Amino acid sequence: MAMVDELGATVGSVAGAAGVAQKGCFVMWQMVPNKWLIELVVGGHKVIAGSDGNVAWRRTPWLGAHAAKGGVRPLRRALQGLDPMAISAVFSSAQYMGEKRISSTDCFVLKLSADQVDLADRSDSTAEMIKHVIFGYFSQRSGLLVFIEDSYLTRIQSPGTYPTYWETTMATKIEDYRLVEGVMVAHSGQSNVIITRFGDNLKAGLSVTRMEETWTIDDVAFNVPGLSLDCFIPPKEVQKDFPDENLDWRSPLHR
Repeated sequence: MAMVDELGATVGSVAGAAGVAQKGCFVMWQMVPNKWLIELVVGGHKVIAGSDGNVAWRRTPWLGAHAAKGGVRPLRRALQGLDPMAISAVFSSAQYMGEKRISSTDCFVLKLSADQVDLADRSDSTAEMIKHVIFGYFSQRSGLLVFIEDSYLTRIQSPGTYPTYWETTMATKIEDYRLVEGVMVAHSGQSNVIITRFGDNLKAGLSVTRMEETWTIDDVAFNVPGLSLDCFIPPKEVQKDFPDENLDWRSPLHR
């Protein structure tokens, strides 16, 4: 994983800047329905996120454990070719957008847009999610997801301050599908993320952070012995009716 952070830059200028590469690893566990847990370690930091089927939560070094806004949703990592059932369920209500060629693969394109109810559920008194759109590119030959891109725009405003807008765009190339116990699972890919901050209160102007991740899967197993409901119990700090808090959800990088 490599990351570049610049102030007063354009996306084009950031693309040519030198980044700092970090090695890391992740482990993901899943159980039907809607139960998942992922542990990610990179750059000396550990981030954990999970869902017990009723509430989704995350634990970061800068926020501790807290409930995620909105309803339980599939983990994006699972949509990167790791869980065909989740991919099928998520895109079952998608809109057909036509055809496009991705890396010499002829694909059909499906689009998902979050509705106003979902956007409102994922907002609070200081952070308003304005949009969230996902495009999935599926191979016409195999039907497998080979590319996914999504973007969302959030408006941040505390009382008495000017609003700041955060736009996050993620694009993931999904490769190396292999048959594991009768299921086609992707074993490698590359993700590119661009986080753009803009607003009248940013004296330095436009702020752009670019991150790149290249990942490979070492091992995939089904019906793991010992995996139970207890593995997905949220931390004590997180409850289903967790009260809203004025959490500073930004990482230390953007404070």
